[in-house]
Amino acid sequence: MHSNNRCCFRAGVKVPLIYMLFAPFVLLAQTSKKLYLGEQPIFKASKTNESISVDGKMDENAWKNTEARTLDFFYRVELSDDDQETTFRMLWDEANLYLFYEMKDKFLTARETRRDGEPYLDDCAEIFFITAPDSLDTHFGYELNLNKVSNDFIYFNGYYGDEDVVYKQFNPEFMVGVTYEGTINDNSDIDTGWTMELAIPISNFGELGEIVPVRAGNRWAFLAIRQDRNDAEGNRRSTSTIFPIYDISKNVHQANRFGLVLFTD
Repeated sequence: MHSNNRCCFRAGVKVPLIYMLFAPFVLLAQTSKKLYLGEQPIFKASKTNESISVDGKMDENAWKNTEARTLDFFYRVELSDDDQETTFRMLWDEANLYLFYEMKDKFLTARETRRDGEPYLDDCAEIFFITAPDSLDTHFGYELNLNKVSNDFIYFNGYYGDEDVVYKQFNPEFMVGVTYEGTINDNSDIDTGWTMELAIPISNFGELGEIVPVRAGNRWAFLAIRQDRNDAEGNRRSTSTIFPIYDISKNVHQANRFGLVLFTD
């Protein structure tokens, strides 16, 4: 998975001296904060009765009628091109969850070709779900790069002796579509960006037993993430998330900081 995420201030933003002096203490306090039911930020996913073609294009009207939110929390930003915009949308029906990532990207990069490898070191879209609204220590994860190569897993925080465990034998079926404008692994030109669309069967989430049903009014905890790799060589990348990660010294798998998706009609 991912490790050693650190938050960076945006270039050009003036930070008050008092904050610079006390920021370490503020961040320390935030790392110990756990969100409880009712405290989490909420994202709304609309139900669709429209047939969704999973092709990486937002041709269906349903995509225009569900919430669209940018991933505004950036980590490990080192260069000016490391905080590129991502817009996230979600739909649902009786059978599937549908996700759409729309990403600006000047340098398209993807090398991983193995399932359950390290697509998160490439340009990569990720989604983590807890199939209940509570801040549990277990979540389902899907991570896919531009090659549509997936690292899918069930993640257990603090499984034994405070060590995390990743169950990578979880290899679910799902559909993915990608479009891009530019050239992959060629930084000699400037690219425009890429999209990723997913259809994940709700039945995939029954691996561990009963789940909160996906229906109007119910909620799951979740986190949407983008990994943005702009170097054709090496593994330097920035990370952006839909909700903030406060324990940034560990990784993006901070389940007690996930927000909620509210399923609506």
